[in-house]
Amino acid sequence: MLRPIRTLAAASAALLLATACNSASTGGTSEKPGAPGASVRGVTADAIKVGGIVSMTTASGYSKKDTDLGAKARYDRANAEGGVNGRRIDYLGAEDDGQDPARNLAAARKLVQQDKVFAVSPMSSVTFAGADFLDGQKVPTVGWGTLPSFCGPKHIYGFNGCLVPTPGGTLNQTWPEGLATVLGGARGKSVALIAGDSDAGKFGIRTFTQGFKAAGFTLAYAKASVPATSMPSDWSAYTKEILRSGPGGSAPDAVVSVMQTPYNIGLFTALKRSGYKGVISDPTDYDPGLLAKDATRQALDGVHVLLQFQPFEAYSPAMTQFKADIKKAAGGKDVPLNMHMMTGYMSADLFLSIAAKAGKELTVESFQKAASGFSDTGTLVGDRAEPKGQKESFGCGALVRLKNGRYEVAVPFKCYPAIPFG
Repeated sequence: MLRPIRTLAAASAALLLATACNSASTGGTSEKPGAPGASVRGVTADAIKVGGIVSMTTASGYSKKDTDLGAKARYDRANAEGGVNGRRIDYLGAEDDGQDPARNLAAARKLVQQDKVFAVSPMSSVTFAGADFLDGQKVPTVGWGTLPSFCGPKHIYGFNGCLVPTPGGTLNQTWPEGLATVLGGARGKSVALIAGDSDAGKFGIRTFTQGFKAAGFTLAYAKASVPATSMPSDWSAYTKEILRSGPGGSAPDAVVSVMQTPYNIGLFTALKRSGYKGVISDPTDYDPGLLAKDATRQALDGVHVLLQFQPFEAYSPAMTQFKADIKKAAGGKDVPLNMHMMTGYMSADLFLSIAAKAGKELTVESFQKAASGFSDTGTLVGDRAEPKGQKESFGCGALVRLKNGRYEVAVPFKCYPAIPFG
């Protein structure tokens, strides 16, 4: 909220103090919001400055770099259509945090204190050490809501809502209900959950344990036990335990990995070599680029991948537009589509949609006011609403399956009722 003006001298003193401390503007101004000459961080008469934070390089080799391309594609289209209320988007690109908490916080500080961005969108990483800083600096931030920091902070939004809620929130049931469809029902079926030994992995095990139980599955195994910073060279200790975890020491009906590639490649290869014939599923391996190597393609063959957006195989106007935007941003080339492109694209899309509603007088306050009553329907992630999305997911998703080197829709995109999380 803007502070009242008491005297011109007081306002000048405050301005001098802010300059001396080299602190970023948080949207406060000595002028009426949006008035000519008003000082709003990252906003000029004809532009809105936006940056991103993405794990482009990692120790394991896994990369979300195409998140940046997805965001650029959406911002480029916005600019081609005249920008947001007459302002073009000045997208600086994404900072690489390398999945390192210290680098994530450093990237957030750089974007705000040096680059003076109005917003950070996209933010996609397994760490979000910069969350408190961005929220404290009143920086609208939009990204993939797979971390608790997307669930509650006033200025932080998940493009598909809050996916890891706190007690009192709700859980998205797309994964358990989708796998129940694949298995012909959850009753009498057992599932094994495995994740990395990290805060995110432990929280993932906690949330999905509740979700799969609520759907009617028996939990045979649920551990966040895989080293998060060093991929195992031998998966036999994990596979032996998993394959004996079902009723009477049998194999579970489904193995669900809450991890990313290349971890999944190692685990799935070991499971298949052990003779496992059940359903295998993960939330990250919807990427045609992974199919270039025979070993990777074989490891992922038959795997059901969770999506929280419309599959690329869907035929809808929104998907047609997405594909055209990506191709244009890629220089007119037909590039293999992946979920990271969608993450960047829909993060940018949610930011643009809220900013448009905020009107010509764009400030942090007007953006927040627009977000507080925002809703739309029929997007690539389903129906969106804020501030609902800061407490729960939008509840929509699909499952695709890799078969003979091609992805096919196993469970169509659908929105499922959420359940209370406690």
